[in-house]
Amino acid sequence: MRKPLYIIFTFAIIFFFSFCIKDKGLTNYGDYPNEIGKIINFKCATSGCHNDLSYPAADGLNLSTWDNLFKGSNSGSPVIPFNSKFSSLCNYINTYPELGIIDKPTMPLNPPFLSKEEVTTIKNWIDAGAPDVNGFIKWSDNPNRKKIYVANQGCDVVTVFDSETMLPMRYISVGNNSGIEVPHMIRVSPDGQFWYVVFVNNNIMQKFRCSDDVLVGTANLGANFDWNTFIISDDGKKAFCVAWTTNGHIAAVDLNQMKLIRNFGGYSFPHGVALNGTNDTIYVTGQSGNFLYKLDTAFNTSVQVSLDGNVPSLTPSLDPHEIIISPDKKTLYITCQKVNQLYIMDITTWTLINIISTGSFPQEMVISPTDKKLYISCTYDSISFPGSYGSVYVMNTLNYLVSKINVGFMPHGIGLDESKNLLYVASRNILANGPAPHHTGVCSGRNGYINYVNTQTLLIEKRRTEISIDPFSVGVRK
Repeated sequence: MRKPLYIIFTFAIIFFFSFCIKDKGLTNYGDYPNEIGKIINFKCATSGCHNDLSYPAADGLNLSTWDNLFKGSNSGSPVIPFNSKFSSLCNYINTYPELGIIDKPTMPLNPPFLSKEEVTTIKNWIDAGAPDVNGFIKWSDNPNRKKIYVANQGCDVVTVFDSETMLPMRYISVGNNSGIEVPHMIRVSPDGQFWYVVFVNNNIMQKFRCSDDVLVGTANLGANFDWNTFIISDDGKKAFCVAWTTNGHIAAVDLNQMKLIRNFGGYSFPHGVALNGTNDTIYVTGQSGNFLYKLDTAFNTSVQVSLDGNVPSLTPSLDPHEIIISPDKKTLYITCQKVNQLYIMDITTWTLINIISTGSFPQEMVISPTDKKLYISCTYDSISFPGSYGSVYVMNTLNYLVSKINVGFMPHGIGLDESKNLLYVASRNILANGPAPHHTGVCSGRNGYINYVNTQTLLIEKRRTEISIDPFSVGVRK
């Protein structure tokens, strides 16, 4: 008796999908592709190493499944999709100089070590995105994902963090020349659609799309290198960039077209930059002296405005470094690195509201509109916490009461994620007496790291994430 065609067809479908699932190894290899799963399951996720039972003593890295791999380790993300060079897993399994960095101790701990073919297979898999057995690439599913961006000065890369897991998810190469171009500042556009970066050792600004972190434009800023800082207008259409040199320049950029509008020089060591509420006035710190430059955004007028009541002077005195404006656009906060103070100025009357003492060498700031707190990184502070090097000062903007946090080694860039009540602190860690890196970096120098501070309790989270050389500036996609 003939079986109906629909029964034959149904059995054929069941057999086909059963065969495919078995062939992909979903059951046996922890959702890794077969060729990857065989290596990791039999040589890495083993007893005493990176399996379910032993991983807490193995840097917290569980390799038993693809999902567990992407929960990270105690020191961060051992695998960065599309970038084997920045994936520390590759360094520890490698014993072949021609394949890249070799870190010790070699994994697995006991010979036989992985063959050259096996190391190459894993590197190629990572460079292809490190997909799971079904081809899914971690963190590729949400173009609106909240992210944290960190510019690494010493390696011409930007580390991209996933805000939800607090793990590095991508390393994006920036710049357009050979050599180290020193990405100095990174900012995210007000609408969260783009991020921008400027360079100390190049005269360009680059624009990347936040949804996929792809380069979409480069603007030539004209004369001068040493582009240190910039501010984006509230509508996201313009940027004002500052070059920190003896004859410093300020450049206006059309961000839609990524074209230079104008570039003016003649400013002595300009550095920090802020815009007023109507975005028609720029405030720029003169880092050698006691004053700010105040100029209109059309560059028609420019005056020097004293911070301390004395005649504006280029003689090093206060040395104002960074400047930000309050959420209500009425107050300027200026870090003065030579005197270890924060100057607070009323914009309307141009009167000094208060002077707040900080730790040594106050640098970057971020302000919370919700909590009314101002956070200040003090990079070279060795006094506030004896035996430590660096601090973050926290000032209540309503009553000027100050707290201080012993966080990081040479903290500089800071970013605020109010939705998670987290402060991200980038520690440069470029001196030999800082924390020893977990692994060797691709570029010359010591890896830095990111600490996380709970903004409600001001307590430091246990996790600390190691990233590439000299993390300097932090931007937040909200």
